[in-house]
This record gives sequence, structure tokens and C-alpha cells, in this order.
Amino acid sequence: MTHSTYTEQAPPSFNLNTLITFANAPFKDEQALAQAELDTHLETQAEAVAPTKDPLTSRDRRIIGEIIQVEPESVRTIWLEGGITLWVQFVEGGRLPFDRDWFATRVAQVKATLPETPRERNERLSDELEKACTVFGLYHGEVNWLSFSTKLYQDGHFVGFIGCNQESWYARPRQYGVNRVAGSAKDVIALLGVRAAVAA
Repeated sequence: MTHSTYTEQAPPSFNLNTLITFANAPFKDEQALAQAELDTHLETQAEAVAPTKDPLTSRDRRIIGEIIQVEPESVRTIWLEGGITLWVQFVEGGRLPFDRDWFATRVAQVKATLPETPRERNERLSDELEKACTVFGLYHGEVNWLSFSTKLYQDGHFVGFIGCNQESWYARPRQYGVNRVAGSAKDVIALLGVRAAVAA
């Protein structure tokens, strides 16, 4: 009886002990690589010179997404053309036209029913706090975003604590003590006995 044995052999081009370096790596399209590198460099430089600021907030995108029934992240921007047509541009390309007056009416309706996210609330409270601090010549420490509270300082001296809970703004001159409550950051800072900064 004849018995056959088969063995696999490596192709003749295979060499187990050869180290592949950049010099003998497979050829790549150098022109395409150079162009991609140049494009990346130009994009980086353009962003450094004139950083693009997104004109739409996350809340704006949520409102637009609700109106036209798309994911908020898919909305790139909007613009008004000829004072009549509002265009919505999408991230993946494409755009939709809407009557300006109809769209404005829908925005008002959706705004009235769309709940504020915690992030939007913090952004709103932070803006109000910054404006109030400017009026009184104060600055604040790092904000605790979960409880929205921080310390206030004036000319390097501690003034008090300020924060906002679900009901209203509150402040107190010491770590422990009675909260003074008011409807706005400006009003509650005034309750700490701080006077508004006088413009020179």
C-alpha cells in the first residue's frame, strides 16, 4: 500500500528572519499622503487663526429637531434667505426650506413645552452669575456643577457662598449659617452686603 504525505511550504518570497523597514515597505501613493498632510495642516492653521463658533446651541438643535422630526445632532446650521425662506442645513449634506413665519411660530410652541436639560440650566445660571459678578466687581471660584454653588471673592477677600437650587438663588457669608434667598443672582449678592462696583 502506498502512503502519501503532504506538507505545506512557504512561498519562495517568504523569509522568516527578514525585518521590514520603512525603506522596503510596500509603495504608497506619496502624492495622496502629502495632500492629506497639507490639508490637515491648513485646517489646523485656519482653526487657530479664526476658530469657528457654532451659532446654534444644543437647545437650538433640540428645538429644530423637534420641529422637523430629525435627530438634533444631524442639524448643522440654519440661515434666512431673502427675509422669507428659512433653510436648515444638515451635517450629512442636504437642506430643507421653510416659511420664516411658520417656523418662528413652531419655535415658540416648542420652546414653551421643551424642558430644560441640566446642562442648559447650568449654562443659563452661569451666565446670570457672571453678569452679577461683573456688576459687583466680584469673581468666583470653581463652580460645583451638580449643586451649582461656588465661593465669591472681591479683591482677593472671601465674600461668601452663592448657589441656586430648584426654588431660588441663595447666599450666605459663611460656610455654615442661614441662607439668604432671592430671585436672581444680583439680588442675592446684594443681600450679602456687597455694593455695586462704581465705574470710574
